Amino acid sequence: MKELHDIIRAFEEAQKHGKQAALATVVQVEGSSYRRPGARMLVTDDGKLTGAISGGCLEGDALRKALSVIAQQKSRLVTYDTSDEDDAKLGVGLGCNGIIHILFEPLDPAKPDNPIEIFKKIFSHRQNASLITLFSMDSSAIQVGTCLLRLEDGTIISGIADHKILNVLLPDAQSVLQNMQSITRNYDFGENNFRGFVELIRPLVSLVIVGAGNDVMPLAKMAGILGWRITVVDGRRDYATAARFPGVQKLITSKPENVLSQLSIDAQTVFVLMTHNYNYDLAMLRELIIQPVRYTGVLGPKKKLERLMNELKDEGIPETGERSNIYGPVGLDIGAETAEEIALSIIAEIKAVMAGRSGGFLKGIHGTIHSRDMEGEAGLKMKN
Repeated sequence: MKELHDIIRAFEEAQKHGKQAALATVVQVEGSSYRRPGARMLVTDDGKLTGAISGGCLEGDALRKALSVIAQQKSRLVTYDTSDEDDAKLGVGLGCNGIIHILFEPLDPAKPDNPIEIFKKIFSHRQNASLITLFSMDSSAIQVGTCLLRLEDGTIISGIADHKILNVLLPDAQSVLQNMQSITRNYDFGENNFRGFVELIRPLVSLVIVGAGNDVMPLAKMAGILGWRITVVDGRRDYATAARFPGVQKLITSKPENVLSQLSIDAQTVFVLMTHNYNYDLAMLRELIIQPVRYTGVLGPKKKLERLMNELKDEGIPETGERSNIYGPVGLDIGAETAEEIALSIIAEIKAVMAGRSGGFLKGIHGTIHSRDMEGEAGLKMKN
């Protein structure tokens, strides 16, 4: 999501200076690659790149392809075979071992349904979305490109006028939202055969940090680098200030019992309690434990969390399933000592939890690092 946000801003800046641009999207991967389907990069006609489609090995050639697409104003699918030992073909040393299909689309700001305008709709609604990109493996065929967005509330944005085609695509867009998993599909629209990358897009993580001490500053900075939305909460007005936390989206000075009424909590909202004030943490946890929050981290030793939970139990607050979403001591075990190291361990734990991962060493994983579920294919046919 941050990559999309950066691409939107870069495109708007390019428009101010009269620059033309193209969008490069990884639509399919076979084997190993640095980036997965859904990775995107904006290329402007002055050679500026925003985003990434690889670890750097493809960007040089991709720039040339994108400039050609801008000049011709015609979309193009390019395939890079990084499993070929003859890396001299691309003039680079490739560290991956797979086949990467990248769709290049010229961006016409005059078209109301161009990809950038579709991306903007994602950010105007904080909800899950499914985005469909149609492409053909036949290099001589027309490349449809980014063409349909479906939001969780049922809103549909699409430049496809043919209702027969829409009626085929929309069920897959809805299925992705229901199953929370991106998929690839084959479509047979009469004489035209396409593949569709149906991508699940979640809102950015919304991190609520309860506490505004000095040790919160590096956590807020690191979360900002990831593009997360950040709220800092504290009972002390002179601590939760814009001067201490530049770039934070929201600052709240409040008693614990009044905090949640000032927030919009969704599936991507997480909390970290870092007040160093036992009573404030207790009051805050009392509010959070009955909320469907996926992650609540509590700074401090295990005995502190046990005491907090025992007090809540004595108050008659039942230990619901939300108890398993409370993490204390907060963070991954990386030997963190300084405020910056602790912030790193907290950010890593949140990312692991939200991604459904264990947070262990990658070298201990047998098989592929990235899920292959998305690459399962099913064929759908629609005859004229």
